[in-house]
Amino acid sequence: MISFNLDLYLVTDRLLSLCRPLEWVVEEAVKGGVTMVQLREKEASTLEFYNLAVRLKNILKPYNVPLIINDRLDIALACDAEGLHIGQNDMPYHIARKLLGKDRIIGLSVENLQDAVEANNLDVDYIGISPVFSTPTKTDTSPALGLEGIRGIMKISRHSSVGIGGINLDNAQDIIHAGADGISVVSAIMSAPYPKKMATELKNKIEKAKFLKQT
Repeated sequence: MISFNLDLYLVTDRLLSLCRPLEWVVEEAVKGGVTMVQLREKEASTLEFYNLAVRLKNILKPYNVPLIINDRLDIALACDAEGLHIGQNDMPYHIARKLLGKDRIIGLSVENLQDAVEANNLDVDYIGISPVFSTPTKTDTSPALGLEGIRGIMKISRHSSVGIGGINLDNAQDIIHAGADGISVVSAIMSAPYPKKMATELKNKIEKAKFLKQT
């Protein structure tokens, strides 16, 4: 299995990049402390998605940061990505695992307690608890779970987790204190004037929260 660190998980969105190249934003963010990158492209053609995935994989490789592809198993296979993230309405997990192989990372979105219970029967590598807070970056999700939702899911889940949805500097530590292993952000970094600086500040928040949990 490919090793990975869920601390600071960036999900991309080119529409939020302030007209800057996605590749530049991602590399700056990784320099600042991002530990995983998920490429999410809902509107791109297959060729455009593939080419972008290859460019990002080449950028991330020297930093040993895994590239996770959102939804598209074909793109993950084609670019030899480190992993795939699937939602409740995407490719069934057992099919994704069969095609992707045992050594690749597969993450699964869970939107409620029942999703988390069912995920316990799957050998996914992590779950994305979504959405924690309301967010304009993704409108096709269930109602916000809040911090109590994270606590409830983590009480019964056997998987590592990241919280996603409306997370920023002000609430990043709360996500860790509620039981998640890491945070996943979109606009907090993609739209930051200085992505590297923002990533560093978020990473510091996470590390501080984890330290306080251990003391």
